[in-house]
Parts: sequence; structure tokens; C-alpha cells
Amino acid sequence: MTSLPQSGPRKLGLVIDLDTCVGCHACVTSCKEWNTGGHMAPLTDYDPHGPDPDGVWFNRVHTYEHTRADGASRTMHFPRSCLHCDKPDCVTVCPTGASYKRASDGIVLVDEQKCIGCKLCSWACPYGAREFDVVEGVMKKCTLCIDRIYNQNLPEADRVPACVAACPPGARHFGDLGDPQSPVSQLVAERGGVDLSPELGYEPVNKYLPPRAETDRAPRMGAPAAASLNSVAGGDGSDTSGATGLLRWIDRVLSS
Repeated sequence: MTSLPQSGPRKLGLVIDLDTCVGCHACVTSCKEWNTGGHMAPLTDYDPHGPDPDGVWFNRVHTYEHTRADGASRTMHFPRSCLHCDKPDCVTVCPTGASYKRASDGIVLVDEQKCIGCKLCSWACPYGAREFDVVEGVMKKCTLCIDRIYNQNLPEADRVPACVAACPPGARHFGDLGDPQSPVSQLVAERGGVDLSPELGYEPVNKYLPPRAETDRAPRMGAPAAASLNSVAGGDGSDTSGATGLLRWIDRVLSS
């Protein structure tokens, strides 16, 4: 099985603002477009013009109508991709070393030359971030666009993952989460950013910023007055108070 490297000081990753995401799928399409010709290319499509199209996508957005105990509701958009965990079982279960985590920046990658398509990594990942390409016969996943972020031929402002560059409302942020003074780390500290399903012990590098109360957000045209969205309830009526509760509810929905 594959061993994890000694953790380095840099931890490149994403911070996703659930309060700002509008579910436009610009991150999804830009990711697909870039990676179809990038490091993990090609990304196969299955029956793209038929009645049941499918394919390899590194980034997906799930949308839910989230109802609180008092009956108030809000449409929630939840982007999902690889979280580049500090303790990824998808790496340690790999029998060939195809799945690996880089010590230099913490990014989790797949070496297609070593991948035998056994799918152990996809079974080990609780976040559903692995994508098996049946045409190529190998596992593929988000790379944080390593062919963009290290490309010296691009202007520095463009050296970010395609999903970050394409996000219209600026809900996606990229940087070094291993540096407590970096802008992304300060954003996480300021907004109370959280891990997805921290009880699993995978220690995701990517963080989610929970929705803010309506009273803490900038007013929007036609936005109804509402009580705090920090106290919410799942669809089954169970209490899911606070940021951790909200993400636990989302995890429960994704797992159902």
C-alpha cells in the first residue's frame, strides 16, 4: 500500500463560500473545459447528446432547498470536489502507488501510468471525489489545476485553478492553508470555516465557509426578512444548528 509523505509547510487548497455561491455551475464547466486538455486529459463523456448523458467531472454542484424548523427556507448550493485531505485513505489503500500526496504542496494526484483501475481509492473516499474513466480505464480527480498554478507563462493573477478564475460571485478562493497569515487562512478564521465531516478524521485541506445570518449579510433586492440562518433544521426535522450541523445535514443528503 502507499505511504503518506512527511507533511510539508505548504497546503494548497480551496476555500468555498456557501453564502456566496449562486449555483451557476461556471466552476463545473470551466473545470471540465480546462482539464479536457490539461494534466488529466482527456475527460471522457458518455452519450453526451443522448437521453442520459454522463461523464468524468472533477467538480460538481449540488442544490437543495433547506428548510428550518420555523418553516423558513433557503436554496443551498454545495460545490463538491477533491478536498486534498491531510490523511487521505484514497492514497494509503492504493496498491500500486498511483494515488499519492505531494509533500511540496499537499496536492493529492493520480499517476495514470501506475493506475490499474481497481477503484479501491474511490471506495475509500467518503466525499465521492474520485472519477473512474471507463474509456481510459483509470481513476481521475481534481489536481487543483497544477498545470495552471505553476505555469510561469501565465500572468500571476491567472495562476489559480480554473474553477476559481471562472467563479462570477467570487465564492471560491485559492491559496496556502498551511500559512496562518495567508489570505485564505485569515478568511477561514474570520468566517469560521469548517471541514466537511471532520469526525471521519481525514483532515481535509479545503474549507467551507458557512452561510451567514441574514442580519450579517449585505441586503439584496427582494430578499425577505429572515431570522438567523445559523439555526437550521434538516428535512427530517432534526436539529442541525450552526455551521457543523449544516454540513452534517449536507453530508447526510449526499450519502442517502
